[in-house]
Amino acid sequence: MKYIKINTEHTADLEALKNAILQLKGVSSAEIIDDENPESELKKAFAKTKEQLKKGDYETLVNDIFDILTKNNAKQ
Repeated sequence: MKYIKINTEHTADLEALKNAILQLKGVSSAEIIDDENPESELKKAFAKTKEQLKKGDYETLVNDIFDILTKNNAKQ
């Protein structure tokens, strides 16, 4: 999977931008991530924790959290 990062101004209509990107051929999903609020990514990782724990998928869970924590530290 490949990613594209788009930096926006505070006045940008992010939902409209997301909807426009979703209309492009080959785009399967679009997500708005707030770099000023890195906790949002961590909350998403913990939100899927229940399912991963039910399935016994501990390795993916640990890797997801580790990736988020190390990515946020690299930005500082």
